[in-house]
Parts: sequence; C-alpha cells; structure tokens
Amino acid sequence: MFICAHERFAFVSCTPYSHLMSPDPSQILNDIFGFERFRGVQSQVIERVLTGAHTLAVMPTGAGKSLCYQLTAVTLEGCCIVVSPLIALMHDQLRSAHALGIRAASLTSVDSDWRETQTRLLAGDLDLLYVAPERASGDGFRALLERAPICLFAIDEAHCVSEWGHDFRPDYRLLRPLLDHFPHVPRLALTATADAHTRRDILAQLGIDESGLIISGFDRPNIRYAVQPRDGLTRQITDILRANPGPGIVYAQTRAATEKLAASLGSVGRQVLPYHAGLAPEQRAHNQAAFMASEDMVMVATVAFGMGIDKPDVRFVVHAGLPKSIESYYQESGRAGRDGDPAVATLLWGAEDFVRARQRVSEVEPARKKGERARITAMGALVETGGCRRAVLLRHFGEDPSTTCGNCDNCLAPPATIDATATAQKLLSAVYRTGQSFGLGHIEAVLTGKSNERIVQRGHDALSVFGIVEAEEAALLKPVSRALMVHDALETNEHGGLMFGPAARPFLRGEEMVSLVLPPARVKRGRRNAEANPLGDPLFEALRACRRELAMEAGVPPYVIFHDSTLREMVQKRPRSFADLAHISGIGERKREAYGQAFLNVIGAFESGILEPG
Repeated sequence: MFICAHERFAFVSCTPYSHLMSPDPSQILNDIFGFERFRGVQSQVIERVLTGAHTLAVMPTGAGKSLCYQLTAVTLEGCCIVVSPLIALMHDQLRSAHALGIRAASLTSVDSDWRETQTRLLAGDLDLLYVAPERASGDGFRALLERAPICLFAIDEAHCVSEWGHDFRPDYRLLRPLLDHFPHVPRLALTATADAHTRRDILAQLGIDESGLIISGFDRPNIRYAVQPRDGLTRQITDILRANPGPGIVYAQTRAATEKLAASLGSVGRQVLPYHAGLAPEQRAHNQAAFMASEDMVMVATVAFGMGIDKPDVRFVVHAGLPKSIESYYQESGRAGRDGDPAVATLLWGAEDFVRARQRVSEVEPARKKGERARITAMGALVETGGCRRAVLLRHFGEDPSTTCGNCDNCLAPPATIDATATAQKLLSAVYRTGQSFGLGHIEAVLTGKSNERIVQRGHDALSVFGIVEAEEAALLKPVSRALMVHDALETNEHGGLMFGPAARPFLRGEEMVSLVLPPARVKRGRRNAEANPLGDPLFEALRACRRELAMEAGVPPYVIFHDSTLREMVQKRPRSFADLAHISGIGERKREAYGQAFLNVIGAFESGILEPG
C-alpha cells in the first residue's frame, strides 16, 4: 500500500499577480498556468480583450475558454465579472482558480460570505467575481460595480442569450443595460456551441461588432463518435462500460429511465449513480460530488446534469436516446475528453425517438415549428449517414471538413449501403392495406406470410401483400421502418400502430429512394481508451494515489490538483527538482509550491526502490 509522502499542503494565499510580474501574457501563461504556449485562438482572444475590444469567442469544449478571461483578469488592474448560468459551474471554476492562486469569489444565493466578498471587490482584492445573470442584471449589482475597479465582463455559455440557442435563459437578455452602463469595460462572450444564426443573435444581443467574432472551429478530434440503433440497451451500454475505464456519463431521456438504467448497470463492478431533477437536492448534490471526485464512476442522468459539469477526465458519454438537436448532442457529448485525452461518444437511438420528437413539434407555437423540424432533420442526417459522423457535425456548424476523420465508427469500419426502396414500398403498402392501425410485428407477419388467428380473422392473409417478402429480405424490415420514421414517412398512432406520415407517398411511389446503411459486424475493440494512461504502471498509480490523497485533504476533485496528462509527463520525464517540475506542462508556480514536493517524494521513492510495484 502506498502512502503519499508529504506534509499537509493547502491552497496557498493569493497575492495580486499584477504586483508580482510583468504583464506579458506569455510569461503569465507559463508562471500561473504552467503552459509554454497558447492553444488555438487563445492568444487572438486575449490580445483583443487586452486592447479593450469587445469579443465573441466560439471555441470547442476543452479548448481553454476559461483561461482567456482568467489570464486577462490577472493581467489587468481590476476585477473580471464572470456571468455564469449555474452555481455548480461557478463553484467548480472557483476551485480551479484558487488552486492556481487566482483571487476569486462568487456572489450567489448559497454564498454566506457575501459581505466579505463585496468588501474584497470594493478594495480591489479580487481578480474574478462569478455571478448569475439574474443578479448581474439587477440595479443593486450595477450600483455595487460603480464603486468597484472592474476590468472585464466575461459572459460564459453565451449561447444562453439567444432564443436560437439550446439552453436559452431569458435573464441573459437583460445583461445589455449593465454592459452599456460601463462602455469602456471590454466584454468577452464565450460559447462552445453556436451555429451561424445563434452567433449573429449573440453579437446583436450583447452589443459586439461582427469584427469581434473569433471562431476556432468545432472539431474535437480526441472524441470517437459512434451511432448505433438500440438493440438490447443495457447490454450495449454494459459493453461500452467494460471497454472504457475512467469516469463516464450515460444520458437517459426520462427520470424513470435514469433510475432503471442506473440499477441495471450496477452489476458491472463500478459505482453507478442516478441524477435527475426528481431527486432530493441533497441526494443530487451528494451524487454529483461523488462523480466529480471519482476516477472511475458512471453517472446515469437526464440532461439536468448539464452545464454545471466541467470534469476534464470524463472518458465516455452515452446517449440512450435521441438528443433534442445537433447543438445539444455536441454540447453533451463534448463533456467527454475535455483534458484532450481519447474519449468516446456513443449515441443509441430508436425510430420511436423521432416519432416522439415530431409529436413534440406539434405542441410548440407556430413560429418555432420550422426550426424544430429542421433540428429533427439534422439529427436524422447524423444517425443515417454512411459517411463520416464528424463531417456531418462540423458541416452543421458551417465548417468545410474533410470527407473522413479516421475517428468515428463509419470511418474506422466503413459500412455497406444497399438500395432498400423496394422493401420500403412493400412495407408502406402493407401498412396501408391493413388499415394503418397495426404495429410492426403484425406488418412483418403479413409480409412474410406467417398466418395466425389475428391475421386470418381480419382477412389479412388474403391481401396482395401477404407473403411477398422472402426470408432474406425480411431482415431489412426493421431498419427500413426506422429509416421511414426518420424521414417522416411513417409514424405511430396512440396505440403504437403504424400509419402514414406526411412524407409517405413519395416513398410509396418510388419518387424518393431509401438507402440503407448496413452496420458492420460487431468487433470487440478491447480497452481502447486505456491507451492514454499507463494503467498498471506502478509509478503512475503511485502518483494517482498521491493526487487522490492531496485532493481529499484540500476538499477538491483530483483533477484540480493535476490532470492525468501532467502525471503521465512526470512518469516520462522523472523530475528530480522544482526546476525540473517547471518544465512539466500544467504545473505553474502556485501548484509547484503547494504540491511539488509531494510528487517529487513519490518519484524519488520509486527510483530508489523504496516504492515497490503494487
């Protein structure tokens, strides 16, 4: 058993960085965050903001959006006001900021130290202040800021400002008067998911000129996308859990499904907990805290487990049903692999998902129907394609990707496609001739010539479609029915019977083709995601144990101490001194001071033979 050899380390006190170093962003990046160079468009965003220019940055999840305003905040004199939609998200970001030595606080309904926080703000003793849009838009908060030194407004999850965004929050639309009251304070809006329409709306709502739009691209190359029809849901998810060590999220569509799945997956030998809005608040908080601290736990959740989750080491995300839009799917699947390590996103869908989605469209106001139908069509294109999944996603966001990515199910194992138009016509004919009131099982029996009492009683054995489908073709009936439902050619009545949808007749007449993607034979891929971390390596496991102990003492999740990538680099480079640690990515000055000696002790014990394998 390994015991981390260290004295008790706590988060160090925070001294204003602007008094400690030159305002060189690259130097600050290295000193505070422990990185030698900026990633993607980070430097462009920071450069604009430092010159006082309003900016909208569209950056994929895991691209380092938070660093853009954190670094700016410690470079400029004054406090950065961060508008964030969820308390859980704020507090998670607070932990990370404190670990870096950044002076940060929040003003929320659950913060009892609000008087101290206001005093620190007015005294210029804060680099970051996190607030919800409901507070930020109030007159009292505006009056408070009039007396405080502020340097930046950062609007996180900025797609919430747009009615076209997937997480619209009306209070975000009330921020503009606050921003305009401080015209000389730059404003930085940040989002990971915004199509062209949503981007235009964000710019207009927040008063940012089009020249201030910076897009880094939406690609998450470390995520392997896969889409499968549901076929034994528990078995399918169990296979994913066994193939992918590390924390994971399974998204279910209802509270009942969440509870059922969590119970059924509990036999895989890993902790599995549910999360949905119907749980008692203390239970939700407990389950979320357990997940954030875990290195191998699975959370089964509704989409209520959403923006408040910023856990970098999630190794897989599974959707047990169809997301409501491409934007939602991108956002939710993007909770995997935020640390840049390999991750898997798997979507398991059924034709009934599309039926329910179209039923919901009928309930929305007329002005939104067109947009909602477009969302369903976009999801249909994603699940149906025989080409690159990533290309479908990226084209939706206005990009022009290559035709193959090499890291989705279709690119890794290209599926065969067949023309199933004739089978679709037979299926539609049988639905029509049986009166558009029977389920797929009955239709299949009619088409394959399986006579039973129900079929004989209704005279369906005398129909022209009885027995017109041979055994080989019969295997296509289920996937063809799914394809027709995706295309709105079939739908179900209140009793589950099949009936024509609005788009049925072009398919029945052969004016529209049905191209069917045949899934490749299932191949056991093994523990693909274990490749990133050297699991079983005695030094790596000892460093993880040390990190775990330090995290428990500090009351933070392990990733707040160091990411897995930092531990891997320690294993490779074997640092022996604080000077050596300075060359490990992700170790800035404050973390080096707080935790460096503990990890050096572990490495020293390993190399001297004191630390034995296992």
